[in-house]
Parts: sequence; C-alpha cells; structure tokens
Amino acid sequence: MTTYGSFPGTRPRRLRTTPAMRRMVAETRLHPADLILPAFVREGVSEPVPIEAMPGVVQHTRDSLKKAAAEAVAAGVSGIMLFGVPEEARKDAVGTPGTDPDGILQVALRDVRAEVGDDLLVMSDLCLDETTDHGHCGVLDERGRVDNDATLERYAEMAQVQADAGAHIVGPSGMMDGQIGVIRDALDQIGREDVAILAYTAKYASAFYGPFREAVGSSLKGDRKTYQQDPANVRESMRELALDLEEGADLVMVKPAGPYLDILARVADSVDVPVVAYQISGEYSMIEAAAEKGWIDRDRAILEALTGIKRAGARNILTYWATEVAQKLGGAQ
Repeated sequence: MTTYGSFPGTRPRRLRTTPAMRRMVAETRLHPADLILPAFVREGVSEPVPIEAMPGVVQHTRDSLKKAAAEAVAAGVSGIMLFGVPEEARKDAVGTPGTDPDGILQVALRDVRAEVGDDLLVMSDLCLDETTDHGHCGVLDERGRVDNDATLERYAEMAQVQADAGAHIVGPSGMMDGQIGVIRDALDQIGREDVAILAYTAKYASAFYGPFREAVGSSLKGDRKTYQQDPANVRESMRELALDLEEGADLVMVKPAGPYLDILARVADSVDVPVVAYQISGEYSMIEAAAEKGWIDRDRAILEALTGIKRAGARNILTYWATEVAQKLGGAQ
C-alpha cells in the first residue's frame, strides 16, 4: 500500500513540472503596483547625466524626469521618489536649497505633479544631505556633530515646502530622533493632513550606499554612524519602529533591503501599516556589474532579488528597475 504522507506517494516535484504549474502555485507574486521608482533630478543640466557607478541610471533634466514619470505611469508603477541635486555653489551649511521654493527638488515636484497629476504617487526625499556643503543629513553644531534638534527645525520647514510643491508622500530619511512627530505637526499646521509620511524607520549605516554618493553629488566627509543604525542590531530597529508609529508614520521602511531581509520580516510581522523596502544603489550595481561580466543572468537575478524582498514582507519596493520590471510584468500578465 502506498503511503501518501511520504515518498514515493508524496512527490512535491509534481507542482513544479511546467511553467504554468509553477505560476499557478506561486506563493509570492510581483505586481507593477508593488514598485516605486527612485529618480534623481539635477539642477543646471541640459541633458541627462549618466551615473557611472549605476549603469542605466541618470541624473535627469527637468524634461527627462517628466518623461520618466510618464513612463512609470504607463507601466503601472505606483510611485516615484524624487531626489534633487542642486548646483554645488548653492549648497551651504544648513541646506538652503532644501527649503527654497525654487530649489531643484521643489521645482521637480511641481513639474512631475503637473505631468502626472494623481496617476502616480509623487514622493519627496526629506533630508539635507544633498543640499549641505558638508554632506550630512542635518545641521552641524560648533563641534562638527549633527545637531538633532536644530535639524528637526529644518525638516519641519522642508516638509511644508515639499507639500506645497505637490508631494503626496514625504520620506524623511535622516534618522533624527523625533523627526516623524515634528514633520506630522508641521504638515498639520498648514492644513496638509492629507500628505502621508513614509518613515525611514530602519535605515542602516551600510557600505551598499556607495554608488548613491555619486548619484546625488554628495559632499560627505566622514560617515553617518552616529545617526544611521548599526548593522549588528535588530532590537534597535524594533524600538525605532515603535517610536515612528507612535509619532504618526503612515508607512515604514527598511533600508537597505537585500542584506536586511531578517529585519524586514520582523517589521512586517509586527505592524498593520504598509511596509516598504529600498533596494539601494549598491544592490543594483552589484547585479548590473556581475551581469556585465557575464557571471549571472541579469533578468533572472533582478526578479529573484525583488521576489525575495517581497517574500520577506515588503508591501512595496523602491528599486531603480521599477519601470523596466513593471513593463515586463505587465507583458507577462
């Protein structure tokens, strides 16, 4: 008599026999709406500027950014996260371009909203690192340390300016203590209760940010280990999560994604708000570089990495492949 609880009666391979079978029983599915496109816009350029460390990614002009946003809409991508790169001469100690209504990020927000309206969630990076001459995410004190509370005042002003420029969602990424509550209060004070906050809840001091430094023209000297999280820690992330939710975060993020899938899974199992993961520049560049060498199958590696991030618990994923992958998924469907 055959026993069906074990081999040979039970054969899991029966559910892997054909592409149609594997597709039918798949437990995790990527969808274009899962994806968010990070995009860089640079002040004072007439043509898109390729980012050497991120093959296929550019610093956009205002016009090319609008085109990229329209392509994302057509592909079914849910959102676009904008990073502004001001001219070097405009940077200063307090990141003035970040609160100037005519700063490049605010101009880009208005451009993209005019182009896509509400068909794409327009998100803004709320941080000072792209706009300060020292490259840190906050204001420095007289000893050269990032001053948490002085930085919060700048973040409050940034939130209001970005909301006025058209952001549906602001993404405070500086890892300052208390930033979510201060930003929520600042938005509510100007009657923008409708603007959501995507909290960079667990943002680690990672080596994988390297290519991003080129992408935003970073002026950073030193590191950000006094405010970004230690890669060795897990409980610290859960403490940050509790604080962000208490302060009013609408969505929470784990960043980077691939090296921190355990953190992502812990966060996703603990909350009832959407969880976002950011597949960062180093994750992108490693796959592109290995594929260029012929060491891996590029398209399969991209989909496998994204599927792993979603399987770990991400509701949405920021990825530089967002539009490309969404187009392919749409075709497959």
